[in-house]
Amino acid sequence: MSLPNFSLFLFLSIIFHAVSLVVEAQNGNGGRGGGVAVSTQLWCVAKNNADDAALQGALDWACGPGGADCSPIQQGGPCYNPNDVQTMASYAFNDYYLKNGMTDDSCSFGNNAAVTSLNPSRGSCKFPSSSSAKNGSGSDSNSSTTTVGMGSDSAGLSGCSQIVLTWFWPLTIIHLFMVITHTF
Repeated sequence: MSLPNFSLFLFLSIIFHAVSLVVEAQNGNGGRGGGVAVSTQLWCVAKNNADDAALQGALDWACGPGGADCSPIQQGGPCYNPNDVQTMASYAFNDYYLKNGMTDDSCSFGNNAAVTSLNPSRGSCKFPSSSSAKNGSGSDSNSSTTTVGMGSDSAGLSGCSQIVLTWFWPLTIIHLFMVITHTF
């Protein structure tokens, strides 16, 4: 295959793949259009920059009036560490979050917590994730599937990054190899 033909092939391959991703996104959601179902696990954890006193206050509220199951962070529990209020607060925040609809409001704690997709579990201290939540307080939003939209309020360019990883870089490397070997 000559160099100009390969460049055309590269360009058309990328365009074809991009179009197929858009069509899949529009039709892949039960024919309703508008997104791609992406499976992800989420946890609510204490922010790294949160003040220990603020975390302790939020932890006390979550384990008390908030109704979180704090038995794993009690003495003798797998997540108990009196020197690590960050981990103990994260466990309580996460339990509250899972039981209360997994909304932004249920993972705020005075702006001392945030939702993450990074598993905070360490050793024997296992944090349940959003995929393990079972209808905490009457909410049906407890699932591990997030819909990423394709409209103007889209969550990002995940389809583009898939194109880059799947097609663009491998084909670009092949193209460069052919250019280099063709000139020598």
